[in-house]
Parts: sequence; structure tokens; C-alpha cells
Amino acid sequence: MGAQVDTDSILSEESVVQVHNPSGRSPIVLVCEHASHHIPRHLNDLGLKPQDRQSHAAWDPGALAVALNLSRLLDAKLVASCVSRLVYDCNRPPEAKDAMPAQSEVVQVPGNVGLSAADKQARLTKYYAPFRTALEKALQATTNPVVVTIHSFTPIYHGKPRSVEIGVLHDRDTRLADAMLALAPGDLAVIRNAPYGPDDGVTHTLKEHAIPAGHLNVMLEIRNDLIATDTQQDTRATGLAQWLTAALEHISKTGHAA
Repeated sequence: MGAQVDTDSILSEESVVQVHNPSGRSPIVLVCEHASHHIPRHLNDLGLKPQDRQSHAAWDPGALAVALNLSRLLDAKLVASCVSRLVYDCNRPPEAKDAMPAQSEVVQVPGNVGLSAADKQARLTKYYAPFRTALEKALQATTNPVVVTIHSFTPIYHGKPRSVEIGVLHDRDTRLADAMLALAPGDLAVIRNAPYGPDDGVTHTLKEHAIPAGHLNVMLEIRNDLIATDTQQDTRATGLAQWLTAALEHISKTGHAA
């Protein structure tokens, strides 16, 4: 049975970050930076229209459910943000323009227009710093950790369909991505650094928490129409768990990617 997402508890006003399965024994540490569309009440919905508050602009639909299933299947720790990426994008450094974007694709974010330095610092302190600390602690509690971040993306972007189904993303450390790509399932359109790549500024978590310490790492992007239902989420997580395990086993046996 797939993992069930209790949005009422996960998206409470007090929640900023949650660590699921903190005693997980797997070397894999899962990360879901865009797990939630929750906007704290004091931010007045950032001035967003109701449909935009739950759109892909505000979060990665299906990503948390897949990550929770992976956590269960792999017995892995999972660090997940509990606020919308429009409040603060935990996969962006503080200096990034899209850490608190005034526009995401075609969605205008009035509550992020004209933020002062003090406003930005307040969000950084309240939302990003606890997430970063929680992830650091999870990694410190894991022997030889492997960082795997879970994301989803929309099938249509700026009116153009995307053929890629799963993106395997990396920055300058390509070891785990190379192994996964070599062992990719043949029934899916799996592409390296797509639909985004390091030049788009999406590898912050890998650069911040994995690469300096030499930890194996990869960022996985799943097209969200493939993980829209409980059954799809469960099936996709099962496939990813097997795929990740095979890639890590190959690296362990050979010392390099397939």
C-alpha cells in the first residue's frame, strides 16, 4: 500500500520542516524541498489566486507521496519542507532571485513583489535555516550518506509539451547519475539534466549538502502526470527504489558508474 500524505498534520501552521523516518537505516537520505503548497496565514496567501496556490508553481505535486513511499521501501530518512516554494524555495541559496520569486512561469506572486532586505531575511531565518539544519543533522546521523532529492515537473511549460518523463540531474559530481542513466528502464523517457540542469540553478541542495563532503548524490525529476494517483505514486516509488538500489550496488562493486 502506498504512503498516505496527511496534509492537515504536515501543513500545520507550526510546521516548517519535517523529518520522516529519522531512524532510517539506509545510507540514502531523501530530500523533498517542494513538498508543500502551504502558505502561512500571516502571509495572506501571497496574494495568489486560489487555483495558483495549489498549482505546480507553488509546489511539486506528487513528489512528497513518492518520497514517503521511497522512505518506507528503502528505510530511508526523508527531510521535507512544509511551506510552499513561493514562500521560500529551499532548493535555492538566499542570493538567488527565485528563492522568493515575484513570478513563477505565468503565475504572478504579489506577496513577493518589493520585498525588503528585512523581509527576505525574516523568511530565510524562519523557513530556510531550519530546513538546512534538519538536513545537515540527518546527514550527520547517517554513515556514508547518499543524497537523493525528489521533484516533479509539469508536462506543459509555457505552452510547450515536455517529452521527458524522468530527469536524472547532477552538478559536477556525476557518479550516481551516470550509474542510474546506464541502468535506466527502457519503458521511460529518461534524460540527463532535463527538463532542468545545473545552469538553471536547481542543484543547490546537491552543491550545499553533498558535493563538498564527497557524498554520492542525484536529483530526480518526475513528470507529474505520471504520479497523479496513489497507485501511480506507489508504482513509481517501487521502480525508483529498485533503480537506485541497483545503481548503488554497481558503484559499490566496481567503484564507478555502469
